[in-house]
Amino acid sequence: MPEPALTWHDADGAPRGIPFHPGQSVAAALTAAGVRDLRATRRGLDGEGRGLHCGMGVCQDCLVEVDGTPNLRACVTKALPGMQVRHQDFPGVARLPLGPVPVPDDAPLPAQEVVDLLILGGGAGGLSAAIAARRCGLDVLVVEERTALGGQYYKQPAPGLGAAALDAQQAEGAALAATAEASGARILRGAELWGAFDLDRIALFDGARTRLLAPRAMIVAAGSYERPHVVPGWTLPGVMTTGAGQTLWRSHRVLPGRRVLVAGNGPLNIQVACELAEAGAAVVAVAEAAAHPATRPRAALAMAAADPSLAIKGGRYVAALRRRGVPLLHGTVLTAIARAPDGALRATLRGPRGETTQEADAVLLGYGFLPSHETLRALGAECRFDADRGQFVPLRDAALMTTVPGLYAVGDCAGLGGAPAAREEGILAALAVARQLGRAVAPDVAAEESAARGRLARHRRFQAALWDLFAAPRAGLSLATPDTVVCRCEEVTRGEIEAALADGAPALGELKRRTRCGMGRCQGRYCAQLLAEHLAATQGRPLDNLALFAPRAPVKPIAIADIVALGTPERLP
Repeated sequence: MPEPALTWHDADGAPRGIPFHPGQSVAAALTAAGVRDLRATRRGLDGEGRGLHCGMGVCQDCLVEVDGTPNLRACVTKALPGMQVRHQDFPGVARLPLGPVPVPDDAPLPAQEVVDLLILGGGAGGLSAAIAARRCGLDVLVVEERTALGGQYYKQPAPGLGAAALDAQQAEGAALAATAEASGARILRGAELWGAFDLDRIALFDGARTRLLAPRAMIVAAGSYERPHVVPGWTLPGVMTTGAGQTLWRSHRVLPGRRVLVAGNGPLNIQVACELAEAGAAVVAVAEAAAHPATRPRAALAMAAADPSLAIKGGRYVAALRRRGVPLLHGTVLTAIARAPDGALRATLRGPRGETTQEADAVLLGYGFLPSHETLRALGAECRFDADRGQFVPLRDAALMTTVPGLYAVGDCAGLGGAPAAREEGILAALAVARQLGRAVAPDVAAEESAARGRLARHRRFQAALWDLFAAPRAGLSLATPDTVVCRCEEVTRGEIEAALADGAPALGELKRRTRCGMGRCQGRYCAQLLAEHLAATQGRPLDNLALFAPRAPVKPIAIADIVALGTPERLP
């Protein structure tokens, strides 16, 4: 049977048939066919368009027009036979009907859905919380914005692809998802929470309509996304996060390129490099910003003592790179990316022996992660800045509840602790919710709670040692030139940011108004913390709960018609 195909129309309008496997995303199909440039930009500062970057729907860079509808994210849009996909011109609104959207004053609101527990996120923490909550008899609704459960750690094959699990990690995720589905929890896939007005006033779009939820308690298990590494050329098509490269392979069985360079900080880069090399990619190098582990023997020993199996797993990845002849360059940072005359990406690396260059089809950047705490902040949860990890994290009590009663946070959105820790936190938060709502916790479940606390303590010891082993300076804006784009959405350069700061010491909100930083589709997820840390370093501004942009609805892009269905927030129950 022939493979299904979509039609791709490039920037010149020339059509081209693109075959794909059922279940693959538009981005995966185009990447497999060598198509990287997906859209134009407003200003065209880098001389090229944009392509797949985060691979998880956060950065909003891979926008394309599909069957006449612009601004669809290629990374989360499922490829379908006969689909017409076009390179998107900026701003992608030419074919949208413009004009006022009437909203009668007496327009009925969507029916409010009451649920015991709303869980945001279908990854390790969210699924574990759902299973534990159902064991206590709670009515549970899990909201997951992707079509596959498992989150970024378990990265399941795309539904419909029919691919077997690649390894034990993926099989473990499949088993966790199956247990959650069998628990009786309602699981809503392909849905995005876009408005968090109060704990009992939650608005989400389920793919067809806006729905209003009134949970009695809520667990946010929204995970994290990769920290931006701002260097000249980081916006070029073909430059993507390590997570995006891994998603292409693990979820869609597509390589990000024939020749791949992996650069960043942390163990995920080593794992992904091994996976891609085993899949047939030529991994030219792994540039690791941290010094060689031999310089931190205590951290390595602490990791081995906390979790020997994970430590051994990491050692096997390093050994696999060595067997395949992939250079692992410690103390090496990527400082710039440019387009070579033959069309390849030319990356400049700075290490102990000076500067070198590497050419590749795809450059994967993985310089750590930032928690996805937007919904927590929108609901009023207080956050603090963890200087050691360089991230804002919500304050939580022993039961993992935030400063907002009934609002809990688990997993990487509350501080980067890894999937094993997220699973234990999900269990503990769910049992805390059950007690809050007056439900009895059976003795066997209570025994599991005690075991989960012990496992969580061990996982946290492992993570602390891991962070010590991979400790490396964060570049911030230090590698950006005046012409380097800092805000990807609005194409604001470092030079424009510095010019806006030259006449005084404006706060972040004023900088936003002067430059448009943070006004784009990602709503500051990639530039807000960079700018907050820059203002703290150059102006002494505090990195407190008010340091970031004020959270506002919609927290994710959504059609105006789906917003006005609710009228104004004042009309909400």
